[in-house]
Amino acid sequence: MSAGGQRHALLTPAQMALADRLAIEGGIAGVALMEAAGRAVADAVMDRWSATTVCVLCGPGNNGGDGFVAACRLREAGWPVRIALLGRLEDLGGDAALCAQAWGGPIEALGPAALDGAGLVIDALLGAGLSRPLAGAPLAMVEAANRSGLPVCAVDVPSGLDGATGRALGAAVRADVTVTFFRRKPGHLLMPGRALCGELLCADIGIPDAVLDAVQPDCRANHPDLWIGHYPWASLESHKYRRGHLLVVGGDTMLGATRLASQAAARMGAGLVTLAVPPAAWPIQAGALTSVMVACLPENGALGEALADERRNVVLIGPGLGVSMRTRAQTLAVLSTRRPCVLDADAISSFAGAPDLLVEALHEACVLTPHEGEFARLFPGLEGDKLSRARAAARACGAVMVLKGADTVIARPDGQAVINDNAPPELATGGTGDVLAGCIAGLLAQGMRPFEAACAAVYLHGQAAAGFGPGLIAQDLPDELPGVLAALRARSRAED
Repeated sequence: MSAGGQRHALLTPAQMALADRLAIEGGIAGVALMEAAGRAVADAVMDRWSATTVCVLCGPGNNGGDGFVAACRLREAGWPVRIALLGRLEDLGGDAALCAQAWGGPIEALGPAALDGAGLVIDALLGAGLSRPLAGAPLAMVEAANRSGLPVCAVDVPSGLDGATGRALGAAVRADVTVTFFRRKPGHLLMPGRALCGELLCADIGIPDAVLDAVQPDCRANHPDLWIGHYPWASLESHKYRRGHLLVVGGDTMLGATRLASQAAARMGAGLVTLAVPPAAWPIQAGALTSVMVACLPENGALGEALADERRNVVLIGPGLGVSMRTRAQTLAVLSTRRPCVLDADAISSFAGAPDLLVEALHEACVLTPHEGEFARLFPGLEGDKLSRARAAARACGAVMVLKGADTVIARPDGQAVINDNAPPELATGGTGDVLAGCIAGLLAQGMRPFEAACAAVYLHGQAAAGFGPGLIAQDLPDELPGVLAALRARSRAED
């Protein structure tokens, strides 16, 4: 695994437990890891809030041990601290028991009354490996913390959150800050976990990066480190044909969708972009587009002539086409060429009820970009968390799957996956998915491999939206891309 892959690896709770064990077997005392974790939590609290009475909610496991350490450090700094413990002190074992002994102060029973008079809560109640919904005292405590409106700093994950899937198992703490250790977990990035965690900090507690060679993580957070070495920057030797010729298949309704996609592909650097549309749409699109060529399809929508030019090395199909047998036939015609392609929107939904027909035609140079509704139409029986579903779909299709959302997952057929976490809420507006499809296709046209092209496009799409901010509409995104690309190129040159 590359250094970039190591930095951005996401570990499931089981993989994190293995990393802990390997570090301890390598000579690092478990209590030293716990002390480092607790100090990181206390430091995060002191960096963000003024001194106030802190209620530390401690569970019976290692999370509780981290909470005891944080309580000690805050007390040393002069903060008033109270601890509420789930269970009995004498039942604590291992390193957690040692840290509880170091506290040596009064301990209250876990319950909503523990919050009386508190100005801040540290949630060290339950760990990331929770496998069942909360009940009893933990449930009452979490609900009371959420009702209180007090700021919350969560240890590792907010209690009630599954660190592997991002799912809230019934009630879960809504944290303002979450401090995790060594590496983040998928549940920190997947919704609703991303929202429940608040600000996410990842602290170095002394676990060596070398343990990742044995852990072998198969999921990472999207970041330029993962794909910038494959980015197809233009060179002095470049010309428009070397930078690829993208064919976008358009329809005669919802004309803005393919217009947005075509403009985005051009902004991403595709040397040529041709939008092929039915006769009724040709004068409208030809009058609206200048940097994109507009070709006229025959009345029946047949793509034979449009696909005959082999210089059109990549195809984008789906935005604005409508769900129909014609769209299905056009999609199968595109796939029969075996060219790299992006299938979006109606090119996916048109196979509802006949998913095997599409799956059998797909190949490894395809990228599919469904949102949750389109995904459900293609894979109606596929259940589970978002990461698992994206992986299963990629494996079944033998193609790259981009399952979109605030927590977009990009999955390869071999199970490797990336979770994107830079998408701002402003992207929740019509047409932004069309822009993303164009971004991916524009990178494919320039020879970028499908998985890396999808990861890069999703990240840059998020950066463009974040740079624009409130008031964003889809047509703003292509014009934001040059600034984002300039910053990326500056970064690339600085690292060379």
